[in-house]
Amino acid sequence: MNEITLRPIGVVCNGITFGEKGINWALVKSRIEIDPLYEAGLTGLKGFSHIYVLFWMSSDQVRLRVHPRGDPDFEEVGVFASRSPTRPNPIGLTLVRLEEVKGNILTVKGLDAYDGSPVLDIKPFMMKKFPSGVQFPDWA
Repeated sequence: MNEITLRPIGVVCNGITFGEKGINWALVKSRIEIDPLYEAGLTGLKGFSHIYVLFWMSSDQVRLRVHPRGDPDFEEVGVFASRSPTRPNPIGLTLVRLEEVKGNILTVKGLDAYDGSPVLDIKPFMMKKFPSGVQFPDWA
C-alpha cells in the first residue's frame, strides 16, 4: 500500500483532556486555531452555520470490535460501525455549529475532540435534506 502523509492545518483548543468522562460534547465550545499559512482558505466560511471538522484522535490502540459509546450494555459492533477512536486510522469527523470566524480562529460548538487534537481539514455542510431511506441502529 502507498504511504499517506497528512499535515495538520490547525489545532483544537478547549481545555478538555484525553480520558475525561461524562462530557456533553454537544455543549462544548472549542476554538480551532488554524495555521496562519492556511488563513486565506477560510475566506467565505462565515456564510455557513455548520462545518465538518476532520481531526486526528488521540488513540494509539486498534480494536476491531467495540461497545458503542464505550457502554458494555450495548452489544459489540465492528469499529467501522462506530465512532470509536480505536481504529486503524484514528480520524475523527464531526459536524459542528460554526459560531465565529475571526482571522485564523474558528469558534465552534459540539466538536468532540480533545484539547490539542490536530485538525486535518474543514469542509462546509451543504446538505439540504437527508437522503431518503437514512436509518440508524437503536444505540445511535
